[in-house]
Amino acid sequence: MTADDSYGRLDDDDYPAYTMGRAAEMLGTSQGFLRAIGEARLITPLRSEGGHRRYSRYQLRIAARARELVDQGTPIEAACRIVVLEDQLEEAQRINAEYRRARESVEPPRED
Repeated sequence: MTADDSYGRLDDDDYPAYTMGRAAEMLGTSQGFLRAIGEARLITPLRSEGGHRRYSRYQLRIAARARELVDQGTPIEAACRIVVLEDQLEEAQRINAEYRRARESVEPPRED
């Protein structure tokens, strides 16, 4: 990938643009916290050619939510599970809304 290609990917939420140090700094947390949520399998950072962890903006948002829960006193394992369940709920709601829109475009509204 050339430098020009990399610049185009900076808008990509899944592009692993942030080092562990920068990610921790942005979140106001420690690198140990990022390792812990990685060990809990909440996020799996990509690795650079040198083996260094790299995080995407999407992963940083997930980590920020976990940190918010931990800061409120939730154990890290529970916080990670909550974040996963919240994400699954959001996805299910999105899918239900798509089905509803598709059904409404095919069927006229029922008059009760």
